[in-house]
Amino acid sequence: MEKEDDLASMINTFIRSLIIYSIVLVVIRIMGKRQIAQLQPFELVTAVMIAELASIPMEDVGVPLIKGLVPIFALVLAQVFLSYITLKSERARAIICGSPSIIIKNGIIRQAELQKQRINLNDLLEMLRSKNIANIEDVEFAILETNGDLSVFPKSDIKPVSLADMKISGTPEDIPITLIMDGHVLHKNLKYTGQDINWLYEQVNAKGFTFKDIFFAYVDTKGDLKIIAKEAK
Repeated sequence: MEKEDDLASMINTFIRSLIIYSIVLVVIRIMGKRQIAQLQPFELVTAVMIAELASIPMEDVGVPLIKGLVPIFALVLAQVFLSYITLKSERARAIICGSPSIIIKNGIIRQAELQKQRINLNDLLEMLRSKNIANIEDVEFAILETNGDLSVFPKSDIKPVSLADMKISGTPEDIPITLIMDGHVLHKNLKYTGQDINWLYEQVNAKGFTFKDIFFAYVDTKGDLKIIAKEAK
């Protein structure tokens, strides 16, 4: 008898899971294709809450299926309503989704904006590398979009034509290496360059800086030391 009850419970759970899966799949389709890609903050909240609500009737067969589905449909209606509002109203879009932020302008990092968005240098450099940008000074504008993606616009004199197209042999370049971050020397990276702390001190001193004055310093792809000073507060 107990085996029959266990089998019936398993079948019940299996059927409920299939039903909820099908409904959540339809819900995601209703919410739009953008839900599958980069999410706006309110869309992320909706997706997380739907996932949590969907798990309740699947884990507990004692909970009526309708009690798990009603909150899901309520969230879908709220999400569709907010999407419509943000589509029609610029002010509502700014309040709900936020506004894009300029992180780099004319090859210069806007440090105050970087801190405001709570992005560290490692994250910024990683995002730039994903856009095939090696040197910060090659960037005209870098804009942090409301969905968290970074849009990068290279400077106009950075030509997309390759050396192979022009039948010119190029000089091999190394990857940029960070040496100083927020006043702190990265000794492991410095050792990788084949230089020592005395060399770095001389280079920094020759440019009129001390280590604590530097927000970001790195060796670019050509082997030149580039320094970005801390902004005055």
